[in-house]
Amino acid sequence: MMRPPDSTRTGAGSRWTLSTASEIADAVREGKASAEEVTRAFLAHADRTSDRLGTWLHRMPEEALRAARAVDLKRTGGARLGALAGVPIAIKDNIAIRGIPTTCGSKILEGYRPPYDAHVIERLREADAIVVGKTNCDEFAMGSSTENSAYHPTRNPWDPSRVPGGSSGGSAAAVAAREAPLALGSDTGGSVRQPAAFCGVYGLKPTYGAVSRYGLVAFASSLDQIGPFARTARDTALAYNAIAGPDARDMTSRAEAKPVDLAALDRGVQGLTFGVPRELLEGDGLAPEIRSCFDATAEAFRAHGARLVDVSLPNAKYSIATYYLIAPAEASSNLARYDGVRFGLRAPAKDLREMYEKTRRQGFGREVRRRILLGTYALSAGYYDAYYLRAQKVRTLIRADFMKALGAADALLLPVTPTTAFGIGEKVEDPLAMYLNDIFSIPASLAGVPALSFPAGFGPTGLPIGLQLVGRPFAEETLLRAARAHEGWNDASKKAPPIATEAAA
Repeated sequence: MMRPPDSTRTGAGSRWTLSTASEIADAVREGKASAEEVTRAFLAHADRTSDRLGTWLHRMPEEALRAARAVDLKRTGGARLGALAGVPIAIKDNIAIRGIPTTCGSKILEGYRPPYDAHVIERLREADAIVVGKTNCDEFAMGSSTENSAYHPTRNPWDPSRVPGGSSGGSAAAVAAREAPLALGSDTGGSVRQPAAFCGVYGLKPTYGAVSRYGLVAFASSLDQIGPFARTARDTALAYNAIAGPDARDMTSRAEAKPVDLAALDRGVQGLTFGVPRELLEGDGLAPEIRSCFDATAEAFRAHGARLVDVSLPNAKYSIATYYLIAPAEASSNLARYDGVRFGLRAPAKDLREMYEKTRRQGFGREVRRRILLGTYALSAGYYDAYYLRAQKVRTLIRADFMKALGAADALLLPVTPTTAFGIGEKVEDPLAMYLNDIFSIPASLAGVPALSFPAGFGPTGLPIGLQLVGRPFAEETLLRAARAHEGWNDASKKAPPIATEAAA
């Protein structure tokens, strides 16, 4: 086991904040650290960094320390501890935690406290993880920059003038800044992978159905999937293993989801075949530094024993148009429940109709209202067949393209984003430019296949570059195995933004 950094050299708090989740769990299980000690270190570190970054919407110090003491009592009582023993974890604010505010970054849910835990929270507690708080996100997970939060934007730890990506930007930034070793987000069209790429961490979108959506506030039900953020491939696997598996409360949950064999992660890439969909790389929007990093990574995989083959995804070019019909249509249906009657915001009004109108106008932000309008139009009488139904047919073609390509390759290698992190305010007034940022992440979401964003390098201005591996259904292990091998010859995942080490010192 790699030992934590010397606390006399880097500061007492950094002893654990600069350690991985695997190192922390091993130390707690072996009695070399207490869960309370580790939790206090991360809470103190976040005290020093979170105001500068805007990562959190609700922190849980008392609840976290109480849970940590329970883990320590469990160990001293001789009970076997779980795989995430004493590991602090941050949770995106669209995942329910019993009794804890869950706003989805929206005014319309201000003050709402769920009466139940999401399935993933139950699983994390079974693994003895320590939930430390709720992270900021674009309102109802609609956005690519975490600027659409009703409360405040989140900033990129590598450059606070830049966005961390979205919609799970708070979770990605928290892991990058070492405010938590693990975090959960949700990915509908790239909302785990894109912020992971912008913040230089790992982000996994599991196969649709691999992780229960019970307790995840719905945006687009046929696309939403909870996934983990981490700083290493092994930590990502640990978090995935903790949350994946069937759940009778989610009708889309699949029994095929199996834990990743951690020992298999060290098998390297020899014998694996990676598909390269070159037609997706030929557009004008791909920044030269992203293309250069992509080419270098592909050649590195080849040099270490993998095989590269060209594959085709001919219908992927329709992904943006397809997604922005299906997702808003499902959002229009899912968000109809926020009417001021049952929970959340209720605007004063003279009658029921006025209450509906005022509550939704005051409670929803501009981007959410825009998508509700788009979706309602696509589902309206006379337009359903022309828009929503046609988009579903194109989605079927996109999935068929992926299945064909993955018949010739174990995984596909793609960029995650066309550029590195853009400036705060740069695209917020241009929805189309913001939507096009998801051009490489949306296709895998429409296909329902797993996709892993991994740190691959840095641009000329020092901003992280992430690439993604896309795999066959329930082949998360293959993606994590390849990423683990990549860690062996590339040090991108080992670097930390200055704020992480300065605050820990």
